[in-house]
Amino acid sequence: MIYELLLMFYVVGTVMGLWFIFKKAGQAPWKALVPLYNIWVWLKVCGKGNWKWVVSFIIPGINIFVFLLLVVETARVFRRTNFWEQTFGVLVPFVYLPILGLTGLEYHDPKEEPPAAVSEVRDWGESIVFALIAAVLIRGFVFELFSIPSSSMEKSLMVGDHLIVSKLAYGPRVIMTPLALPLMHNTIIGTQMNSYIGPHLPYHRYPGYSHVKRYDAVVFNFPAGDTVLTNFLDGKYTYYEAVQEFGREAVLEGRAYHPILGPLGGIKVRPVDKRENYIKRCMGLPGETLQIINKVVHIDGKPVELPTDAEFDHEVVIASGFNPEIVLGDCGVSKDDLMDAPRGYDGAGNCVLRLPLSAELVRKLKSNSTVIAVEEVEYPADSAQRLYPNAPGYYWSVDNYGPILIPAKGKSLKLTLENLPLYRRVIEAYEGNRLEVKDGKIYINGTQTDSYTPKMDYYWMMGDNRHHSQDSRFWGFVPEDHIVGQAKRVLWSTKKDSFGVRMDRTMRNANAR
Repeated sequence: MIYELLLMFYVVGTVMGLWFIFKKAGQAPWKALVPLYNIWVWLKVCGKGNWKWVVSFIIPGINIFVFLLLVVETARVFRRTNFWEQTFGVLVPFVYLPILGLTGLEYHDPKEEPPAAVSEVRDWGESIVFALIAAVLIRGFVFELFSIPSSSMEKSLMVGDHLIVSKLAYGPRVIMTPLALPLMHNTIIGTQMNSYIGPHLPYHRYPGYSHVKRYDAVVFNFPAGDTVLTNFLDGKYTYYEAVQEFGREAVLEGRAYHPILGPLGGIKVRPVDKRENYIKRCMGLPGETLQIINKVVHIDGKPVELPTDAEFDHEVVIASGFNPEIVLGDCGVSKDDLMDAPRGYDGAGNCVLRLPLSAELVRKLKSNSTVIAVEEVEYPADSAQRLYPNAPGYYWSVDNYGPILIPAKGKSLKLTLENLPLYRRVIEAYEGNRLEVKDGKIYINGTQTDSYTPKMDYYWMMGDNRHHSQDSRFWGFVPEDHIVGQAKRVLWSTKKDSFGVRMDRTMRNANAR
């Protein structure tokens, strides 16, 4: 409710300021109440009255720059040219505009005013402050750029793809950590120092023009990233994996040493919006029961279609005497996959590789005369995979998983000692309750219960590269307050092994399946 009041105060304060400013400028005050028309009048008051400015005001992202520019231009027509005063106006226009309109300041027609003399230093300072404020607002509420860091979504989205992520699609999330360096995520570039300090505001999301749907490519904050190891801030090896492997005390005291990865470092706690950004495809929605049977996702007992470019591991046998790189490359297998593929030789000297392949690539390989066999790999249940919830009794695999009921806001969950591991993190970590089990009974905030009603919706996210994706199968549900936005377009794509650009991916629909 507080955020709706703040939004209303912002709008009402701005309109009220324009009412009195229009009056001083010789315009009818009621014009301030008419959407879009009030912008046209405001532009004329500031000496910017042409259709190009009006068009730019209705373009998402650009309109933020135009709005802030109008605040500065309004200050100038009242001969308020002090740098810090104009900065104050840009930061809180809903306060500043009423001040201009209600005080004894006199309006001056911009057509009759001589050009303002501004020093080069002042001009640069204004431009930098103006651009930073606008960029922070655009990045927080309109769209953000995101690059694909791993192969978990290939071949739908590839390493090197640079995406536009819409914040308007699911509704812009209020900035939860407001005291932060602009245009930085969770650390200062090149260091491990936090780019932010407290306080942390409660979660709130303004309405969007859509909602999360199955198959959407969604960017979200890494749910298991609330506590991270300082030597693995990107979450590739999580605090929770380390606790399961070495014990909580050893990790907290810095005594844990991974035989392959080395020292783990200390720990760091992060607020929701400062956790690492991940991108996966939504496969399960709130209130649905999800199960994976022989690699196929089932929702409420019915199979759902695989994404077109979904990949699974296959063993490929190339006839002896042929170069695997040439044969597989000609069929469309990427250099990155070939470089990372485990390989060996059978008794006849044929090369055997294990590769992630889409259905289209499998078809091409099977039609190639130099390819002896293409067999899909089956992964049985393996405790070393540490699948969610990583608890006794849950012997699932990446290919056969569940069933699991996805929590939905306001829909009661029946709790038992058997299914409690599935929902413990929802109750404790995501919704801030105290959960205890005493004498075989479940207590939430000190009250015995056999049910829990979630306060948020949750989602099940999976990568398209199914055998090479750390996703909900490993760390569970994604809460709605972790949702950042929807991937919309690939702006450009750079090749991993060179500085080249993949022109065929430029402006590709990033949300295609």
